[in-house]
Amino acid sequence: MSYIHIEVEPNVSGFGAIVTGVDLSPPVSTNVIYEIKRALTQHSVLSFPGQALDADKLQKFSAQLGPFGEDPYIRSMERFNHVIEVKRGAGETAPIFGSLWHSDWSFQEEPPSITCLYGVNVPPHGGDTLFADNYRAYESLANEVKSRIATLNGVHSATRAYSPKGLFSNDDKTRSMKILVSSSAEETVTHPLVRRHPSSAKKSLYVNHVYTIGIEGLNSGESDALLNELLSASVQTEFIYRHRWAPGTLALWDNRCVAHLAEGGYEGYDRLLYRTTIAGESPVSGTH
Repeated sequence: MSYIHIEVEPNVSGFGAIVTGVDLSPPVSTNVIYEIKRALTQHSVLSFPGQALDADKLQKFSAQLGPFGEDPYIRSMERFNHVIEVKRGAGETAPIFGSLWHSDWSFQEEPPSITCLYGVNVPPHGGDTLFADNYRAYESLANEVKSRIATLNGVHSATRAYSPKGLFSNDDKTRSMKILVSSSAEETVTHPLVRRHPSSAKKSLYVNHVYTIGIEGLNSGESDALLNELLSASVQTEFIYRHRWAPGTLALWDNRCVAHLAEGGYEGYDRLLYRTTIAGESPVSGTH
């Protein structure tokens, strides 16, 4: 697939690509935005090295990708209400934010389509973000498993993370991010286990370790067994792309077909990234 306004270097697997030859300081031309979206549909994760952005520029660029998503449990920056600081202090001992496999805000009726994350203060080592290709995860399933899950829905909730009994309710005082714990996190929604992408029309496995808490219509034993099988399939080593951060790098990923996690390994260093999310749509079953 050719591009006129950007240069795209795909990973060997085709999952993930590095994009160069473009300045993302807004305003960005509509032709460039079109090609970025096309590249994202093709490769699911994009890395843009060497960008000179701040919170204001990131927010303006993100707005060109689409309407902003809702970020219910993290307080945004005061001056830029769609930008979240993903930060960790050098002496912080609270659990690393985002360190388990997840798809951003999949517990929402309309989860975000795209997440944008920009490296501001990046330690000299550690802190990689791992991405899992849920297209290939689905394709790897045995036909009998595909048939079994074709019409099943997963149950999604933020309860494990953001409820009064969740992970962040027990944070120590070193947490530098502004986490908002709420009983609303106990609410649930259901989404198809097999999701069809609105642009590529491809099927992906739509489950994740943090927010998918069960499978609708199955008893607890059946639900746990099947969900564990699907979760294991979704993060097989051969489906993972490791993104190594550098200052000035912007990453975009498609939450409709990608799961991700944040690694540690930078103890003793401050770390800061700016994050925005772009609104999405209600997931559509792969059978439709």
